[in-house]
Amino acid sequence: MVRLSNASIGMLNFFSLVTGIGAIVIGLYFYVYGGTYCQKIIQNPLFLLGLFIFVFSLLGLMGSCCKINFLLNFYLFVLVLMILGLLALTGFVFAITHEGGSTKAVEGIGFKEYRVQDYSDWLQKHFTDGKTWRQIRSCLVDAQVCSSLSKNVVPEASEFYKMKMSPIQSGCCKPPMSCGFEYKNATFWTVPESGLKEEGDHDCISWSNHQDTLCYDCLSCKGGVLAFIKKEWRFFAYFNLALLVFFNLILSMACCARRNNIEDQGYRRYRGYHW
Repeated sequence: MVRLSNASIGMLNFFSLVTGIGAIVIGLYFYVYGGTYCQKIIQNPLFLLGLFIFVFSLLGLMGSCCKINFLLNFYLFVLVLMILGLLALTGFVFAITHEGGSTKAVEGIGFKEYRVQDYSDWLQKHFTDGKTWRQIRSCLVDAQVCSSLSKNVVPEASEFYKMKMSPIQSGCCKPPMSCGFEYKNATFWTVPESGLKEEGDHDCISWSNHQDTLCYDCLSCKGGVLAFIKKEWRFFAYFNLALLVFFNLILSMACCARRNNIEDQGYRRYRGYHW
């Protein structure tokens, strides 16, 4: 008879097994049917993650339901390593995202502007330099993050300035307000007759009305992307804390299932020698 802890571990691992199969299928779909450049970037990690979840869940399922202690011991060993790895990863994410969040707010404007130097050196080095930024830039263009702004017909500049924008839209889809460009529409700005306020500023020079350029080469765009990454990674870190509680619960149930297996095996041996 399957005990409660064994049944619970088996059920949890069955659902994670299905999740792993789903991740494998999606990874294979991207591989076979291509898709955008950004989709191709995630196909290999998604496939490998799905494969790991599938094998890991299969170990737990067979170890608990079939009462194979060798597999359950290996499952417990991997689970402990995962808990330790999650602890280290969560601490690292909190460490590199504690900086940043400073924004350049302008009175009467609904959106904020972001500065790349307000974020940690690690984030700047790994997301705003060289090849990595070119890949991110390509993904932003492919995702058409500015399309929603260009579709909004806002005839007056005063109405546009009251709009709410995401950090990426604020940094990448318009020039910085400090440059002094004249508003024509959400993604089209012109140089005033008096000239720009900050002629030598990198972002003022980098702005282009071409829809595949806009301010994707601006430092403000990089700042907006880092603000987005910080927000998402902070959420990821808090999710990891919840996951750690869940994994520790699974660890406790798996230890109970292991003890049950040992007791059941001992009982069967006892019944085998005593009639």
